[in-house]
Amino acid sequence: MSPPLLKLGAVLSTTAIISNWVSQTFSFLVGLNTTRITTSDTLIIPFIFLLLQTQISPKEGWQVYSSAQDPDGRCICTVVAPEQNLCSRDAKSRQLRQLLEKVQNMSQSIEVLNLRTQRDFQYVLKMETQMKGLKAKFRQIEDDRKTLMTKHFQDLKEKMDELLPLIPVLEQYKTDAKLITQFKEEIRNLSTVLTGIQEEIGAFDYEELHQRVLSLETRLRDCMKKLTCGKLMKITGPITVKISGTRFGAWMTDPLASEKNNRVWYMDSYTNNKIVREYKSIADFVSGAESRTYNLPFKWAGTNHVVYNGSLYFNKYQSNIIIKYSFDTGRVLAQRSLEYAGFHNVYPYTWGGFSDIDLMADEIGLWAVYATNQNAGNIVISQLNQDTLEVLKSWNTGYPKRSAGESFMICGTLYVTNSHLTGAKVYYSYSTKTSTYEYTDIPFHNQYFHISMLDYNARDRALYAWNNGHQVLFNVTLFHVIKTEDDT
Repeated sequence: MSPPLLKLGAVLSTTAIISNWVSQTFSFLVGLNTTRITTSDTLIIPFIFLLLQTQISPKEGWQVYSSAQDPDGRCICTVVAPEQNLCSRDAKSRQLRQLLEKVQNMSQSIEVLNLRTQRDFQYVLKMETQMKGLKAKFRQIEDDRKTLMTKHFQDLKEKMDELLPLIPVLEQYKTDAKLITQFKEEIRNLSTVLTGIQEEIGAFDYEELHQRVLSLETRLRDCMKKLTCGKLMKITGPITVKISGTRFGAWMTDPLASEKNNRVWYMDSYTNNKIVREYKSIADFVSGAESRTYNLPFKWAGTNHVVYNGSLYFNKYQSNIIIKYSFDTGRVLAQRSLEYAGFHNVYPYTWGGFSDIDLMADEIGLWAVYATNQNAGNIVISQLNQDTLEVLKSWNTGYPKRSAGESFMICGTLYVTNSHLTGAKVYYSYSTKTSTYEYTDIPFHNQYFHISMLDYNARDRALYAWNNGHQVLFNVTLFHVIKTEDDT
């Protein structure tokens, strides 16, 4: 039995002993036993309480004199009471009073002991719960220790398993070290041979060879300069650079910029916009790392703008006025009306979008492509002064502007596509050098089904296009005629 149960048992045993003693004492004092009691318990119990109240016993005081039954069958007893003055001096009454006081004191003590026992019992229960928890924790710690040791052992075993394959590798290193030694020896031998060859060639012959290489490089560079212009033979691609913006827009680089300057300009939508976004490079353009924003003084029309020598050239909205805007100063440097040029969807390309006036640049300079009533709505090509926007010279073609999908200039020749949709191809070309035209058949892949901007960049030798919200590049192949010193 646990300690709290032992304490509780002691209390209960004490209570039983005291109760037994009280019953025996009362039996002695009142002089009652089972042989003398003939009435029911209902008569005995009030009788006992009467004795306790008067503090006397029937033997010394109250006595039953006679008994009979009434007509209803009830028991009638005659009781003789003792003299009252004798009860107060009765020794046994004092003894009974003292015993009652002791019983009351013992009852109070038992109550206090019971309260203490209950409190101790609750404390022991709490301690027992805590001990069980500590025992469980110790058991868990023991299990964890075994598990941890097992895990460490397994980790060590796995590391050993990983190291075992290194043994043959180390053996191979020994072999490799021998090979390296052999290689070093062969290199020393080759160095000796090369030194001998150099001595045989001689310093004068080497210097002459070096000069011949430099001369060849110079001639190749001169040849490349003569290859700057050529005739369009093929268009390949496209290469998708980015997906952004609306279906219509323009993006471009400066063909006259230095090799280190790769800024990109981005103009979304064909109308109702004045915001130009600048990126320091193609990589920044792809990642969206915008470097600067320009708020133009006028809204633009169409998507056929061009950046040339640090300035933006665009068509002012609802007019045939051309604007030259400097990115460096943020100011309009020049503006001029393009005489007789149709605008605001009078002579656009096939897709519309206020694309009446197309500004472009090539190896020769700055150009404007548009249509006039005087030329019956057919394409007019004008070469512009890049500073004043003055028309230097114009050529009238016979190709209807509204039937053209897009157009671009390469080496002074205008190339026109027959559509802006799937199946488009370069269908027509006009040479400003000879003032002649020809029909061509140069297909290209319109991957995203709707082209709203197509411009040639002479530095990159590529076509920049806005293809249904995709910014793409096309590579071009040109046929070159190499000029000699005898050519005039």
